[in-house]
Amino acid sequence: MLVRLPKTVEQAREHLTEGAVPIGGATLVWATWQRDGFPEQAMSLRELPQANVIGPEELGGAVVMSRIDDRVPYVLRAAAGTVGTGAVRRAATVGGNLAGSALRCLLPAALVLEARATVLASHGVYETDLAEVTAKRPLLLGLRWTPPVASAYHKAPGEVGGEPPLVVATALHTDTDGRHRLRAAVRDGYEVLTATAAYGPDAPRPLDELRETPLADVPGAWDLITEQIPTLVAAAPHD
Repeated sequence: MLVRLPKTVEQAREHLTEGAVPIGGATLVWATWQRDGFPEQAMSLRELPQANVIGPEELGGAVVMSRIDDRVPYVLRAAAGTVGTGAVRRAATVGGNLAGSALRCLLPAALVLEARATVLASHGVYETDLAEVTAKRPLLLGLRWTPPVASAYHKAPGEVGGEPPLVVATALHTDTDGRHRLRAAVRDGYEVLTATAAYGPDAPRPLDELRETPLADVPGAWDLITEQIPTLVAAAPHD
């Protein structure tokens, strides 16, 4: 198997056109390849600068979980810190987790950040939403978002070999007109549900609004939401 290590987006596009299979951190595909056979070409983005950025508004698709630190919002680094074991976090990438994994441990955090994805296809680079990333599994170059005012994250203990544990992620955003909105995401098994509630003088009770969404029906989720939201609301700027 020939492993391609592009240093530019154009090189990555060419390799993709030639049939190179994205390898990510290989934590998900290696066992499958050992069973079914290795592809002729694979491609890692670990040397592509655009896929390795870490900042308050962006995160590259080739970044491994162990590198995600306080340069990104709390909800995202907390999610990354709960992925697998230490050995897995030193190998698993953002792109592999979101586009290649059924668990998608980073998805609730990325959804409450309202992140947009930059992806690479054979015809070039384009921006899309996370729904396309999870459905079509393109080659993820990175994520971008507007930093939230505050965020929170909780992952319940899980059983080895069992269903994915419950995850609750929340974030508070402020619009340019000073209005606030709360985003919440719940991972229930392999399904991720989201909801948004307004917060401000004309909508002072965001929990009431969230209580009317399917998130409140997920066992164990509502108690965690009611713990997280007041802390986020307290962080909202007041005139």
